[in-house]
Amino acid sequence: MSETAVVTGGTGGIGLETALGLAAAGFAVTVVGRDHVRGAGAVERISAVNPARPARFLCADLSSLDQVRSLAAQIADDHAASGEPLALLVNNIGAMFAERRILDGVEASFVVNHLSPYLLTELLLPTLRAGAPSRIVNVTSGAVGVAKRDFDAVEPPGGYYGFHHYGRAKLANLAYTLDLAARLDGTGVSVLAADPGGAATDMTDGTLTDPRIVSPALRLLWPLVRRRFARSTSGPASLAARPSIAAATDGALAGRTGVVIGPEALPVAPFRPATDPRLAAAVRRLSETHAPVGARP
Repeated sequence: MSETAVVTGGTGGIGLETALGLAAAGFAVTVVGRDHVRGAGAVERISAVNPARPARFLCADLSSLDQVRSLAAQIADDHAASGEPLALLVNNIGAMFAERRILDGVEASFVVNHLSPYLLTELLLPTLRAGAPSRIVNVTSGAVGVAKRDFDAVEPPGGYYGFHHYGRAKLANLAYTLDLAARLDGTGVSVLAADPGGAATDMTDGTLTDPRIVSPALRLLWPLVRRRFARSTSGPASLAARPSIAAATDGALAGRTGVVIGPEALPVAPFRPATDPRLAAAVRRLSETHAPVGARP
């Protein structure tokens, strides 16, 4: 029986390259995305890598917490019915917004980049425990370095700047990842973070060219900032997927948890603020309030 994996945001960019790498490593891969056409194309490419275990596509809009709940229920029911263990969950989903948006009554970047993967992970924990040894890989970002570290509310005080809000949501998710690793230590479920560095993807090509995503002070330096963004996102998605693939498959990580895999696909020290238990507790309170695990669609 081959190992099974679920990759969110797996129909394009880094997610698809991650899925291809997992298929090459022998996983039976399920990719999650919003678009049936892209899903069919992804399944065709992934299945060609591992014909013995064809890929599967599940359609879900992970910006909707109700759809996250439905997706988790479907995955859990499928594994219960088949008896196949779920060995790997890769939370690759991510998005950045130039303008403030609201989803489920909450700022959109916080929903997509933290609450959605948080909720999916929590709902699938029983399935992942049943499939132990198993791994959870949450994709993080170097943008955590520009994040405000105030988590008294979903949104920090001040104006809306997409890149900074994206970084803050990723910081919340990184703190959750490290906190979850400690909580699950000894259960057979390893929890890791993977930082892809930068790559040319739909998200970076479509958003990082808009000066509204940074604070007014940085807009004054926009030509320099934009060149830096361009340099940091010029690499291929296949290279940026290496940290996620390493976190998912590296035998040297067996039994280890709370590890961050950096852009060179090697363990790195976690961003220090994400290790602060007070920050993790604040993130936990927000997560439990705005994405209650017990809620059902």
